[in-house]
Amino acid sequence: MEDQEMQLKVRRVTDKFTESMYVLANEPSVALYRLQEHVRRSLPELVQHKTDMQSWEEQSQGAIYTVEYACSAVKSMTNSSMYFKNIDSLLRQAISMKEQISNSQGRRKRTMDSGMLKEGGEKHNSGM
Repeated sequence: MEDQEMQLKVRRVTDKFTESMYVLANEPSVALYRLQEHVRRSLPELVQHKTDMQSWEEQSQGAIYTVEYACSAVKSMTNSSMYFKNIDSLLRQAISMKEQISNSQGRRKRTMDSGMLKEGGEKHNSGM
């Protein structure tokens, strides 16, 4: 009988001890400690992810700006075709005028050279 009583007392003590351990293990301060432990372990990785994301965002913003700038440049180039046609026309006119000036100067020079030859020939003939 004593053996049964002893077992009953041991069981009660172990049940109370288990219950106490369970309460201690699940106490709010222990939960907060576990939470703090988790944050301390995972925070550096989260910070690294955040900095990576910020870096990617900056690179993406730069690429977006570049693409938008290129698109606006292409649009302005398509709008400037009228100006290029005007420039082409003006250049053609300038070339044509240059050719006309060169031709008229060439005729004038030939006329003067032939006139000088005639005058030189007359002086030469009169000296004889």
